[in-house]
Amino acid sequence: MPLVKLQPLHIQGAYSKALLDGGRKDGRKGGLSAQTVLHHHRVLREALKQAVRWQLVPRNAADAVEPPRPEYHEANALEESRTAWLLDAAEGTRLHIPILLAITTGMRRGEILAICWTDIDLDTGIARVRRSLQETKAGVTVKEPKSRHGRRPISLPSLAVEMLRTHRDAQQKVKATLGRDYQDNDLVCCRDDGSIWPPSAFTSAYRDLLRRRQIANVRFHDLRHSHVSQLLRSGVSAKVISERLGHSKVGFTLDVYSHLLPGMQEEAASKVDTRLRAALDKQRRPVA
Repeated sequence: MPLVKLQPLHIQGAYSKALLDGGRKDGRKGGLSAQTVLHHHRVLREALKQAVRWQLVPRNAADAVEPPRPEYHEANALEESRTAWLLDAAEGTRLHIPILLAITTGMRRGEILAICWTDIDLDTGIARVRRSLQETKAGVTVKEPKSRHGRRPISLPSLAVEMLRTHRDAQQKVKATLGRDYQDNDLVCCRDDGSIWPPSAFTSAYRDLLRRRQIANVRFHDLRHSHVSQLLRSGVSAKVISERLGHSKVGFTLDVYSHLLPGMQEEAASKVDTRLRAALDKQRRPVA
């Protein structure tokens, strides 16, 4: 459509069609999510804003369009006892290390499946997120992080370092056993023959594990939320948490996990009350 003929109704119609039948890249039937269409709106609105600056169009047609509102899904976070139980349930399987990394670092599924041994320094306990696996109808590809904040170092707890050392030794034994049949991609989390572990196949294996162990309602992404929840309860600052997650703004982190704060707000108020009362008592105490 010629730019000068673009009307708000055209854009609104495109959004409606995308929600019903948006041509998903993963090949699944149905439309795009409201969140994805909202991203489309933001990109289009910025593009048309530039067109207005260049005087290619007199006004921004996207300004008069109402984008879809994504449904709010409260993050499901597990307490330490449940994450420990899940780790034990996965011990001895290929899912053990991915689950460990999700719980102890907050990395996303694609980041975990793309991380290489060269990205991890077990001596200093630092893992560097540099890439992520993406799976579409066209296949599995490696992509760069969405922003510079996505490329980040993450400090590993000693428990993760110990388990990663053990995992590396076991992987080397498998490599020696398979010889030329082993596909050495330097991946930390891969299939038994060293090949790339497609995200969809990983998710299927994860769900099978939950079924076998009779564990319900724990999405893999919930482990990322659990990492945040545990850090918040430990008093770690929102800025540090945001950096570990690869968020560009602390405000976004707080917005997503604000539902985890009420109990902590009460705890903070209690601490302030205790300290202030002690100070007032000391101030009012008669001098001997």
